[in-house]
Amino acid sequence: MKLFLEILLKILPNIFILLFLYQFIYLLVGLFKKPMLFEAKKQHRYAILISAKNEENVIAHLIHSILNQEYPKELIQVFVVADNCSDQTADVSRGAGATVYERYDSQQLGKGYALQYLLRQIDKDYGLDTFEGYLVFDADNLLEKNYIQEINKVFDNGYRIITSYRNSKNYGSNWISAGTGLWFLREAKFINNARMQLGVSCLVSGTGFLMHRDIVKSNDGWNFFLLTEDVQFSVNSILKGEKIGYCGDAVFYDEQPLRFTDSWNQRLRWTKGFYQVFYEYGSQLLKRFFTTASFTCYDVLITLTPGFVFLASVLLIGVITAINSAMVMSVYFAQILHTFLLACATSYLLFFLLGMSTTLAEWKRIYCPNRKKILYMFTFPIFMFTYVPLSVIALFVKIKWKPILHAVSINAEQVKN
Repeated sequence: MKLFLEILLKILPNIFILLFLYQFIYLLVGLFKKPMLFEAKKQHRYAILISAKNEENVIAHLIHSILNQEYPKELIQVFVVADNCSDQTADVSRGAGATVYERYDSQQLGKGYALQYLLRQIDKDYGLDTFEGYLVFDADNLLEKNYIQEINKVFDNGYRIITSYRNSKNYGSNWISAGTGLWFLREAKFINNARMQLGVSCLVSGTGFLMHRDIVKSNDGWNFFLLTEDVQFSVNSILKGEKIGYCGDAVFYDEQPLRFTDSWNQRLRWTKGFYQVFYEYGSQLLKRFFTTASFTCYDVLITLTPGFVFLASVLLIGVITAINSAMVMSVYFAQILHTFLLACATSYLLFFLLGMSTTLAEWKRIYCPNRKKILYMFTFPIFMFTYVPLSVIALFVKIKWKPILHAVSINAEQVKN
């Protein structure tokens, strides 16, 4: 048992390194390889889908940023589903120029159900074939003026699902908003961008993505209702043979939580949702990986399982230690403590380097004072450490979808000021 425990404590870190080593390749690609360039021969017609629950404070700014695009207005139509609203979201959206449907359902809650309802109403009143693509946004988003023009280039070159560059409109508010914002910048620059360069399928992340009408029709609208319906949609599409593209020049801004409780609840839902997707599709991904050597399936599995890997490792060490006698436990307590502290220090350093590389690479696209950019590189690892208890708690608690209040009411131009 002594020898086994010593070996285990030595090999676990190496296993982690081997599993995630490919993401270092992603980092290098993101830093040094120039993005792919596309040109469009045709301007396509798009429906914009927005699910909103009590978003009267922010939704008008999003609609204005859509209708003020550098793209023909006759090729854009904005649809809003005011989902179980008790405020003026519907009226504000109509006043801003959107076509609005109001939905009231106290049983089927969440963005997935709202999108399904909205798509069925569009199909009923317009027909899904009226639009060639469907763009999905959250009510708190804002778009750069060339967003649709840029994503249209990738769409016109054959990609049927496309995700885009997710920035933050309140990055500099505090270390919490910066933590989430930095993670999304890292996802855009060093994950989806690298995947696109290497021919690996990307993953949709919450909002700011485009679907071809044939994708919508094949899914009978939107049949994804897990807590992370975006990840479920991505994995389902990949297993069907789709390659999800990425457009780094299509930039939108997202509002990040300011309070730790809101951030905690949001990320707890995301973590639980990742587990749900793993339970639902993990065996299919694993089978596809071993039968076809699909690197995309491996990449998706690694993306879905960090919480599982961490928890399994901790439990394994705990069980082995508990089986040992109290004497053996006392003998190896110092070694275990040393390993734990070393792991914490190493993790902090790795997260700091990740945050630093992302901050430096995207320095000009992060809109806050320089001193805050530097400060938040040091707080980023602390933010990421909070995922450790989240990964454990999410396994055992039942979580329901809850909206987060959005209060940062600014337009796209004000983000950069």
